[in-house]
Amino acid sequence: MFRPHHGLLRECASTFSVGQGSMRMIGRRSAVAGVLFAFALIVILITALVLSALTNVTQMANRLDEERSLQTARGALSTFVQQLGATLNDYAAWDDAARFVYAADGADWIISNYGNMTVNSELFDTAVVLDDRDGVLLAYQNGAPAPWSVGSYFGASISEMINRIRNAGPGTKPEMAGFIRTRDGIAAAGVALVRKKSGELDPALGKRYLVFVRHLTNEKVGKLGQTYLVNGLSLNTGLAATPYYVDIVDAHGEILGKLTWTSIMPGDVSLNEVRPRVLTAFAIVGVFFLVLFVFGLAVIRRLRREEAVMREELLVDRLSGLHNRPGLFDGLKRMTEMASADGSYVKLIYLDLDGFKDVNDSFGHEVGDLLIKAFAAALRVLAPRDALLARLGGDEFAIAFQGPNARIEGRMFCEALLELVSEPFMLGDRVAAIGCSIGMSVSKGGDINGEELLRRADMAMYEAKEGGGGRYFAYQADLDARREERKQLEADLKYGIDNHEIRVAFQPVVNTLTRRIVGVEALARWDRPGYGPVSPDLFIAAAESSGLIDKLGIQVMRTALKEAAAWPDLKIAVNISPVQFRNPAFAGHVVQLLEETGIAPERVMLEMTEGYFIHHPERAQAAIEKLQQIGVSIALDDFGSGFASTGYLRRFGFDRMKIDKSLVEALDEGGRSLEMLTATVALARSLGIPVTAEGIETEDQAVILQICGCDELQGYLFSKPLYAAGIHQLLAQQNAPLEQLKAS
Repeated sequence: MFRPHHGLLRECASTFSVGQGSMRMIGRRSAVAGVLFAFALIVILITALVLSALTNVTQMANRLDEERSLQTARGALSTFVQQLGATLNDYAAWDDAARFVYAADGADWIISNYGNMTVNSELFDTAVVLDDRDGVLLAYQNGAPAPWSVGSYFGASISEMINRIRNAGPGTKPEMAGFIRTRDGIAAAGVALVRKKSGELDPALGKRYLVFVRHLTNEKVGKLGQTYLVNGLSLNTGLAATPYYVDIVDAHGEILGKLTWTSIMPGDVSLNEVRPRVLTAFAIVGVFFLVLFVFGLAVIRRLRREEAVMREELLVDRLSGLHNRPGLFDGLKRMTEMASADGSYVKLIYLDLDGFKDVNDSFGHEVGDLLIKAFAAALRVLAPRDALLARLGGDEFAIAFQGPNARIEGRMFCEALLELVSEPFMLGDRVAAIGCSIGMSVSKGGDINGEELLRRADMAMYEAKEGGGGRYFAYQADLDARREERKQLEADLKYGIDNHEIRVAFQPVVNTLTRRIVGVEALARWDRPGYGPVSPDLFIAAAESSGLIDKLGIQVMRTALKEAAAWPDLKIAVNISPVQFRNPAFAGHVVQLLEETGIAPERVMLEMTEGYFIHHPERAQAAIEKLQQIGVSIALDDFGSGFASTGYLRRFGFDRMKIDKSLVEALDEGGRSLEMLTATVALARSLGIPVTAEGIETEDQAVILQICGCDELQGYLFSKPLYAAGIHQLLAQQNAPLEQLKAS
């Protein structure tokens, strides 16, 4: 019975829709008409503005030309005086001048070098030499003796210049130049004390002054105009005002004359040239814009849609399909704003895949990309719908939760994620085993922005990775202080390495049967200023994480090999960091150090822990073969503390095995430790690998290890690590009985 009502509703709705459609059409037409009208007004306004702008440009161009001409004319006058001053300096500060001008028989030289130079000279047309009492020794003009007296020709101008030079303080250059008026017109004049190039002058000879004058003539001014591109530049000796001029002023500020020119009015010329074309262009542009406007609306709409799509794409990581770093920050901004409004939490999880680099190195980047895609897909499955997922680059990911239960959801997600990566990933026909280290940070009520959230989560993730990885860690306030401590430690370590604060101690290795020292192990020691001794485990780890380990390792090896040169009968063992070992240039560094110190390769043993061999077998084998080709030995250090198998021992062909001290310490606890130790030594001997046991502290331990078949022993029972002087003393004590026996 409700159908008629529904039909009525549909009809009303249809009518309403049509009405709405009509209204929309009318509204659109009105909008288009309004826009077209507005656009027409805008075109007219723009036309008026452009014409006004052209007028302004014209006036500005004229003003700029006037200003340029003014500055250029001033520059021309200044250059005219400076050229005279430079010429005067060359002729006055001259060792020959200091000799002949003051000499009684120097008249010929003065005439030849000063007077005769005034003939047709562009540099100066008048030269005068005066003594200390303004007496004239020479006065030449245009190559001939001057027909006038100095006083009548110059007036008081030259005397005033000389007085200024005389009264100048010490350290002041005894020269000056400027414009003056002479009987022949306006000129640039300069006065300088005749002296040696160095400025020295014999006081007993008195003082003599050289005066050069260069007159401003219409010919010279015309040349200045051509040189400086000033139209119609001419000399005006009158004082009447002209439209375009620059004053010629003497040292007292008195106007002597003017340089005048005519303006070419470049703005007016340009405007008359372009006005018809500008108007034609406006007409064409107006028609073009009218047509363009019709299509512009559709284009703008399409561009807006494309811009929205592009913005979304810019916030997405192409490989994983998750948000990228800008996308993460964009989402975190919205989340913190929402949390600020409702007082809820924002929890950010930041993770780094453990072992991802090994997958890339072992299987290639294509498999690595597949792993990233597979992991991103797993995140989508694990995370709630409203979670923000992002890949920040490489193997780093971030997940953000917002809401009242964000903290609990985040912790549950971390546990599920660790469970997920505990299983291998199937990537085609490849199987990749990875883990992840996770850091977490929380903002309550939006009190922390996205950048700070990420920074804190990054620090927490670093702590998780430092703790061995495969776990999650929440940000704590003391992490900042700990990071600063690490930074300071790394900075001090770098300073210590650069300034050779790292010393090398040596722990003897003895033959099991004879108990004689057959070798030493080099151990790095650092006494950090202000802190005291630092554990090698601490500063070596800092060197590895900060990229200093290569420099530290080379420095330690160089010191150890130099010291070992004094112990020709001993082998020298040096511990190698995995970071050094995977450096392709490491073998070359070893060769260089052997050549530098003169140590035979057969005396050197490089010790390496088993972890690197297990995780990087192919690269490790290649590195071992390269080093063994050099002639050095490779020892497997700390055997028994990890998971190295018989297969690894056989594969890598180690030259020696060092039993970890944990197996030796276990002897004191009884149980089956003796059987384990015996089996370990037997395994090595069956493969033809000599065995060294370290950590020997008691005679009982030494005896048991001797019975088990160890070749060499090392530990506090025989000696603690000593510096080179201590090793010298031990060797002297060891060799003393032999020397006594030979003597008897």
